[in-house]
Amino acid sequence: MKLLRLDKIIADNTSLSRSEVQKLAKNGLIIVNGQTCTKVSEKFSLDNLEIIVDGEQINFAHPKVLVFHKPKGVICANNDPYGSLNVFHLLPSTYHQFHTVGRLDKDTTGLLLITDDGNFSHQLTSPRKHVSKKYFVTLEEPALESYQEVITEGILLHGETDKTKPGIIEFTDNPFQVYLTITEGRYHQVKRMFAALNNKVIDLHRVSIGNLDLPADLAEGEYFELSVPQALELVYGEK
Repeated sequence: MKLLRLDKIIADNTSLSRSEVQKLAKNGLIIVNGQTCTKVSEKFSLDNLEIIVDGEQINFAHPKVLVFHKPKGVICANNDPYGSLNVFHLLPSTYHQFHTVGRLDKDTTGLLLITDDGNFSHQLTSPRKHVSKKYFVTLEEPALESYQEVITEGILLHGETDKTKPGIIEFTDNPFQVYLTITEGRYHQVKRMFAALNNKVIDLHRVSIGNLDLPADLAEGEYFELSVPQALELVYGEK
C-alpha cells in the first residue's frame, strides 16, 4: 500500500505550500485521524484518511480505479464523433470524467481498468514498467508449435523496424485457442503478431493485467471499484 508524506498530501489538496504546512504542524494545528501531528515527514495511506488543518477538514477525493469487464462492440473513449457506443455509456455519470488505462479494440472483450488518476495510468502503460497483459486468443487456423520460438524471440510486425518484446504463448487442448502474454501495447499488437505468423485472430479476450485477473463472476458490462493503492497491490503483488 502506497504511503505519502503528510506535507505532500496537504499541499496537493489545498492552497498551502509545504513550508506553510510545516509551520502549522509545529504550532499543533494539524490533526490526522484524531491525533495532533507535528512531523510533516510522517507518511500515511490515503485510505480512510481524515486531516483537519487549523480547524478545517480537508475534503479531498481519493483517486479510484474501476475493474471493468468490457463487452464486444464498445469503444474505449470518452466520446466519439461518429456516436459509437463507448464504455462510459455503460457507467454512471459519476465516472464520466475518468479515462481508460490503455485501450482494447472495439471487438475485444475482457479486463479494462478505468481511473481518474493520471499517475496510475502512467505506471501501468509506461514502456519502462513492462506490465504484462494476458489474452485468451481464438484463431482461424490451428496454432503451431513453431509459434513458441518465434514469439519468445520477438516478431517483426509489418511496417515496423523493431521486433516485439519477448512474449509467452500457452497452448490449450483446443488447437485453435491459446493464451498470449505480452508486455507492450503496440497498435493492434496481438492481431498483428498472429498475422505475421500467417494466422488470423477471430476472438480476443483480455484475462489479466499484471497479477490482477478478471474475476470469473464479473459479467460483461459490470465493474467494481478499488482505491489506487489496492489496484497497484493487485497488479504488482503476488497471486
